Amino acid sequence: MDKDSIFTINTDVTYGRGYVYCLQYHIVWCTKYRKKVIVGNIESDVKEHLYRTAEDLDIKILAMETMPDHIHMLIECKPQCRISDAIKVFKGNTARWLFLTHPEIKTKLWGGHL
Repeated sequence: MDKDSIFTINTDVTYGRGYVYCLQYHIVWCTKYRKKVIVGNIESDVKEHLYRTAEDLDIKILAMETMPDHIHMLIECKPQCRISDAIKVFKGNTARWLFLTHPEIKTKLWGGHL
């Protein structure tokens, strides 16, 4: 591999009224105590739920990978989107939805925290 193929700059920018932007964030979060709960059909359910949540927030998920104990997401959003609020919604909604739809997780994670 040569240097040019490794260090390429993404020139896909979005034009707004009076501004140009390309905001991408790499977000990683873990389950409590790094318990391996994102496995099997839970993994696909979590991915679908995160895509729906991103659509509601007007955020584009460019890449997502789930591991048994953590989630990686590369997202792109508008400058008006506060990233701290978006992360709060992603984590909070996913945890609540997961405990409601998959109550068997409560046996691994006591206290109701993901």
